[in-house]
Amino acid sequence: MKIVDMHCDTISVLLKDELSDKKSSLKSNDGHLDIEKMKKGDYLLQNFAMFTPLTENDPMYCCQKMIDKYYRELELNEDAIRPVYRYDDIEKNTKDGMMSALLTLEEGAVVHDDLAILRLYHRLGVRMITLTWNYPNGIGYPNFDNNSDLDRYQKIRTINTKDGLTPFGIEYIKEMERLGIMIDVSHLGDAGFYDVVKYSTMPFVASHSNARSVCSVARNLTDDMILKIAQRGGVIGLNYCRDFVDDEGEGTIAGLIRHIDHIINVGGEDVLGLGSDFDGIGDRKDLKNGGEMQDLVTALKEHGYSDRTIAKITHENVLRVYREVLH
Repeated sequence: MKIVDMHCDTISVLLKDELSDKKSSLKSNDGHLDIEKMKKGDYLLQNFAMFTPLTENDPMYCCQKMIDKYYRELELNEDAIRPVYRYDDIEKNTKDGMMSALLTLEEGAVVHDDLAILRLYHRLGVRMITLTWNYPNGIGYPNFDNNSDLDRYQKIRTINTKDGLTPFGIEYIKEMERLGIMIDVSHLGDAGFYDVVKYSTMPFVASHSNARSVCSVARNLTDDMILKIAQRGGVIGLNYCRDFVDDEGEGTIAGLIRHIDHIINVGGEDVLGLGSDFDGIGDRKDLKNGGEMQDLVTALKEHGYSDRTIAKITHENVLRVYREVLH
C-alpha cells in the first residue's frame, strides 16, 4: 500500500549532523527516515518540515539554511525523489517511478509578521505551514504553554482554550489560501483552531495530531475539531509520538489503531491520513522507522479494515486535499 506522510523533521536532523561533521544524508542515515527506508516502506510522498524553534538566535536564517539543505539533498537523490509544487507534479513523479517531496514550515513566525516574506516562502516552494509551534508568535498561540515551570508531562496536558489568531494571523491564513499553501493547525491552540474554521474557506489539515478523547494531551484534537476538519473536507495526519498515542507513553501500533478507530468513528473514513513526526519523536517499540510502514498496513487488515479504507488512510485522503488546494 502506498504511503503519503504529512510530517517529518528529517531535514533539521540532517542539517545538525552536517554542522557537527557527522556523516548522514537523506539517502541513508541512522534516523527514522531516509531514501532506503522510504523505498522499503513503499512511500509515494513525504512532507519535509523545516522545524524552526523561536529560541534560535535568528529563526528566519535557521529556516532558510534548512530549505537549502532540503534542496541540496533532493539534488543528490534526484534519481529517487523529486520536489512538488503543484498537484500535477505528484502525478508526474509517480508516473516516472519517483517518490515526491513537499516542502513545509513548522513555525509560521519565520515570515517576520510580513506577508511579503510569506509570498517569498511560497516562491521557494513552501506548500504547507504549521501556524505555530510551542511558542506564541505574531500569528497566534500554541495549544500549551512551553514557557511554564511545569514538567513536560504536565505541560502537554495544560490546554490553551482562550487565545486565538491575531489580526495578522487572520490575514496570514487568507493569503495562504490565495497562494495555494495549506493551513496546518497542529500545535495551534483551541481558540486559534476555531478562528481558522471561521476565517478560512478551503480544506485545512492537522498534519500530525491524534484524538484527545483517546489520549488527553493538548496536542491532540477534540471530537468537535475532528468533525470540523471532516466537514471542511480536510485531513488529520496520525502522529506516532508515544506521548500523543496513550497516557502511559507506550505508543504501539495497537495504540495507533485506537486513534484510527476513534477518528473514523467521529469524522468518517475520509478525514484520516498519516503524519508520523519521524525524526521529531523518540524511539518506538514497533513502527520504528519508515521502512516498517507496511507493518501498520498489515495490522489494519488484521483489525478488519478493508483495502479501500486502508488506501484512504495511507494516501488517498491526503492526495484528495492536495489536489484541491495545491495550484
